[in-house]
Amino acid sequence: MRLPCGYSVLAGLLLALVGSTPALAQGRGLKLYISADMEGVVGVVTGDQLGPSGFEYGRFREFMTQEVLAAIRAALAAGVQEILVSDSHGNGENLLLEKLPNDVLVVRSWPRPLMMMQGIDSTFDAVILLGYHAGTTNPEGVRAHTISSGRLADIRLNGRSVPEAGISAAIAGHFGVPVIMISGGDAAVAEAQALLGDIEGAVVKWNYSFHSAKTRTPQAAYDLIEQKVARALRRLDDFKPFVLSTPVTLDVRFKNYRPSQLLAYLPIVERTDAHSIRYVGGDMIAIAKFVEFMMSYNAGLEP
Repeated sequence: MRLPCGYSVLAGLLLALVGSTPALAQGRGLKLYISADMEGVVGVVTGDQLGPSGFEYGRFREFMTQEVLAAIRAALAAGVQEILVSDSHGNGENLLLEKLPNDVLVVRSWPRPLMMMQGIDSTFDAVILLGYHAGTTNPEGVRAHTISSGRLADIRLNGRSVPEAGISAAIAGHFGVPVIMISGGDAAVAEAQALLGDIEGAVVKWNYSFHSAKTRTPQAAYDLIEQKVARALRRLDDFKPFVLSTPVTLDVRFKNYRPSQLLAYLPIVERTDAHSIRYVGGDMIAIAKFVEFMMSYNAGLEP
């Protein structure tokens, strides 16, 4: 049956809407996930900024919170209606909750089955990674490490060494959600773009060494993050989820030998050399849960 001309025009408009903004076409606003770390926050160079015992920690909690707020401002201006923020650094209790908008939800503290991506699911449209740092195998980058600077020398997924940005992106990719933007040091942004493609990157500092950098001022960093988030959301159709083939092979190299020895007592774990183990999981959810268990469990745990 041939539709009247007016109906044809309306159908065309609806098809255009579906192609450009899928979430809105389905009758809902965009939904954004923000995972916020701290080593990549503007001005961070040493442990003095990164934990409660550091003399600058209080000020840098504020800077971290303001970077998140910059991303939120851009997201709301772009029409995002739901935002979940994961406080993903240290004790997971860094963000100043009273500074955030009332309708933003926050994931705090540990352990979490999905680690730095707890709460992500297929209803989200995009992921933003804020304050991220380079991975442990990268010879450059301020505070470069993957999950634990003291314990781990490498993490590989399906044979490829990945930073925390790669792990987070793979968890999001399991649910079909793309990472669209990252902020942090120059090495972290370059590393993520090499792995994930042409995502937006806000470089807030340039590394000189593990504990030294040339840095933007806080307000300049906030302005840049806001600009990059706005640009990423305008380009939403350009990004693809980072999806790993399954089953997923996890290889972990420890800086000491005893963890690999003990973990290999588990029948699901293979010890591949004196410092390394391999675990094969059905998907990234299994991998995330295994890593969280590996890094969190100890025999003296008590509530």
